[in-house]
Amino acid sequence: MAFIPLYDNAYLGSAQNVYRQIRTDTYDLDLGQTGWMNAQELRGFLPFLDLTPETHVLEVGCGAGGCALYLTRLTHAQVTGIDANPSAIEEAQTSAKSIPEARVCFEQIDANLRLPFADASFDAVFSNDAMCHIPDRSSVLKEWFRVLKPNGRILFTDAMILTGPATNEQLMTRSSIGLYLFLPPGENERLIREAGFNLISTVDLTPNAAAISRRWHDARARRYGDLVRIEGLPTFQGLQKFLSCVHTLTEKRLLSRFMYAGRKPA
Repeated sequence: MAFIPLYDNAYLGSAQNVYRQIRTDTYDLDLGQTGWMNAQELRGFLPFLDLTPETHVLEVGCGAGGCALYLTRLTHAQVTGIDANPSAIEEAQTSAKSIPEARVCFEQIDANLRLPFADASFDAVFSNDAMCHIPDRSSVLKEWFRVLKPNGRILFTDAMILTGPATNEQLMTRSSIGLYLFLPPGENERLIREAGFNLISTVDLTPNAAAISRRWHDARARRYGDLVRIEGLPTFQGLQKFLSCVHTLTEKRLLSRFMYAGRKPA
């Protein structure tokens, strides 16, 4: 199955107006996101992260920086966002310059590698719908443990938990936009504990993914002409098939999305 470039198109400067309209229809509040989280869900994560103006949080897979800017606006915490996509970081840095009071910085860093931060640099690590792209999750969690202070918190979501019988075609379609790892239930919990964290909470967020994938698909369908000019017909059709597949898998709970929260012991 051909690769479908979801993320590169999302950060195209010339197409931002169309994609902003789609995000508003999909999420209500546009944070520049390309996953399954809306602002209401993000606010629900705050009690687990325990962010204050004295907190420094690392966001792994920050994309275009909208969630980091929203977090710092809500909590006045300092946020460092990292992402491997250069177009995403360029967009994030541009957004940050337009809000001088925002306590954010963005760096192009591959989260699969050793992080260029000292031990005990952060109070929290947050990652939304990005962990599923990381092949060696065990090493990455241990790296998060290293850069966190004692009592530091982690919170990440994973939309690739196999909870039902999915076909090979469904899994190929679900993987058509990049590298993905599909995990059995309980594996993230095991890896979190193996890395040294205490598991605080696991929350099923699958209904959000089902609702957002349907809204995203329909918002794109309403802008067929604009998107075909921007993406080309094969990419447009590929992304519509992808979003339809996500909706089917999550609505039937064949593939589930969970939030995991943990704490580094004192």
